[in-house]
Amino acid sequence: MKTTARTAGIALSAVAALLAATSAAAADAGAPGTGTPSPGVAPTDDGAKGLCKRVPKIEKRLKRALERLDGDATQRGSVSRLEKRVANAKKAGHTEIETFLNDKLTFRRSLTPTLQKRQKDLTAVKTWCAANSNGSKK
Repeated sequence: MKTTARTAGIALSAVAALLAATSAAAADAGAPGTGTPSPGVAPTDDGAKGLCKRVPKIEKRLKRALERLDGDATQRGSVSRLEKRVANAKKAGHTEIETFLNDKLTFRRSLTPTLQKRQKDLTAVKTWCAANSNGSKK
């Protein structure tokens, strides 16, 4: 019995210490100069430097997503593959499945122009970054 009570006491002490440490860390998270903004505080800049830094990764991700959407019926995530699934559901007489997949297909088709617009916008951002020292403050 004494061992159980001792183990419980140690566990309780450990939990209390952990709670104290996490609450102190949470209080310091929004401290000035730490780089972490406090909730409810307005941003002080537009984040251009960070965006300029991420441009190559964003370009790669957009290109990969568009290639996937434009892929053939063997490509997972492609419009063609989803069209084939809709046709199969219709052929099998599964109207509920067909409706669900058709709605999903409508959304997926709308992604292509959205991603192409983002690609175009990102090209303009890339040009701006090159002309403005990658978003560094002057």
